[in-house]
Amino acid sequence: MKASISIIGCGWLGLPLAKHFMKQGTLVHGSTSTADKLNILSAEGIKPHLLKFSAEGIIGNITTCLKDCETLILNIPPGLRKHPEHNYVKMMSHIIPHIETSSIKQVLFIGSTSVYEDQNPYAIINEDSPTSKSETAHQLLEVERLFQTNIHFNTTVLRFGGLIGEERHPAKYLAGKEHLTNPEAPVNLIHRKDCISIIDAILKHNAWRNIFNAAYPSHPEKKAYYTSICKALNLASPGFDNTKESYGKIIDSSKLIKKLHYTFQQPI
Repeated sequence: MKASISIIGCGWLGLPLAKHFMKQGTLVHGSTSTADKLNILSAEGIKPHLLKFSAEGIIGNITTCLKDCETLILNIPPGLRKHPEHNYVKMMSHIIPHIETSSIKQVLFIGSTSVYEDQNPYAIINEDSPTSKSETAHQLLEVERLFQTNIHFNTTVLRFGGLIGEERHPAKYLAGKEHLTNPEAPVNLIHRKDCISIIDAILKHNAWRNIFNAAYPSHPEKKAYYTSICKALNLASPGFDNTKESYGKIIDSSKLIKKLHYTFQQPI
């Protein structure tokens, strides 16, 4: 049995990620904020933990979730789009003292390419590009900094583009909607299969103390792409506002490709 991994946040990405490591013979501790999902984790052989994070603290036994694990994959979405009033920085700061006193040696923090500003004309964005001044970006970057500057463990930040999978695609939410903005902006998406493979590659290469951008290296225009996907899924085509200039960015994943010798597997 390989060294244990703790995955905090076994949701849409975290659960299949945990199953991936279990198949490799790794013992996985996994957390969920929903009591009904504990049995689902147990059925997969994952050691289940019920944890709830808020600005006030952590409800649940975080110590046992980290016990005897060397690697922590932290996958808690900030939810700032739906709840801009959330204090994501305070929420995530509560876990740091627990990591410091645990057996954890390295942390993989799942972040987002939303930390970068949309521009016109579009810029090619790498890990050293200027970041956005928005409140969401500010909170995400501050949380990244809290983990990266901690001397008790090594942290790598993985900034994903928009996540898609067989049963999840933003086209389903955009179908039939009107007056969508930025029709000519490039899309920056990544399939869940690549997300899992990239995380696996980071661990196998011991690629700690890094920041990686991760988006599939093809960036069709938003209008053409989502119109095509909706047609393929037999959904109503979205309508776009073509009267204003489009703002966007092109996420460059070349650092990840080079450092991890990675080839993207799943087209968007």
